[in-house]
Amino acid sequence: MIDKRLLLLLSAAALAAPPVVHAQASDPAIATIDGLDNALLESMKTGKAGAEARYVRLLPAVERAFDIPTMTRFAVGDAWKGYSPGDQAALTKAFTRLTAANLAHNFASFEGEQFTVNPAVQTRGPDKLVRSQIVPKSGEATELNYRMRQAGGSWKVIDVYFGSISQLTAQRSDFAAAAVPGGAPELTKKINAKADELLKK
Repeated sequence: MIDKRLLLLLSAAALAAPPVVHAQASDPAIATIDGLDNALLESMKTGKAGAEARYVRLLPAVERAFDIPTMTRFAVGDAWKGYSPGDQAALTKAFTRLTAANLAHNFASFEGEQFTVNPAVQTRGPDKLVRSQIVPKSGEATELNYRMRQAGGSWKVIDVYFGSISQLTAQRSDFAAAAVPGGAPELTKKINAKADELLKK
């Protein structure tokens, strides 16, 4: 079951016949989301292995689908410019870990859910918006939409929207308090602590 309360903090092939409803369009941004959705479904189906095992399984999918450096810079905010390259690298690594830990925690078991992807991709300046839904076996679907941008020759996620709420904006607000008084080391510690907490649940 997906924990909807924590989807805000987000952010492979399926084991059975592919439950992802693939879009008819050949937009490469959709292909990225299809790949992520399949990895999430595989993680959900192996949920009994535990959060740490799901994290290890999902980490490569996160690194493929998300533009973590861009997301980290935005989440940290103005303080980013004052950090050394080493501090920036440590923050990016911690943010990668947190993103994968969030997914491992939230997509913890499989109860017949499907992912659907809307083939009508919206273009917003240099970005694209890919709309998707998590459809339970019974009950209402949940919107999970992705803002995407080209990075390294492919389309990658730079923000996740649960409904109309931006994950990255929420994280920026959360990180701001730690970014000023403790600097990069304190913020890195806080992000890793969040990931540790999620992987214990």
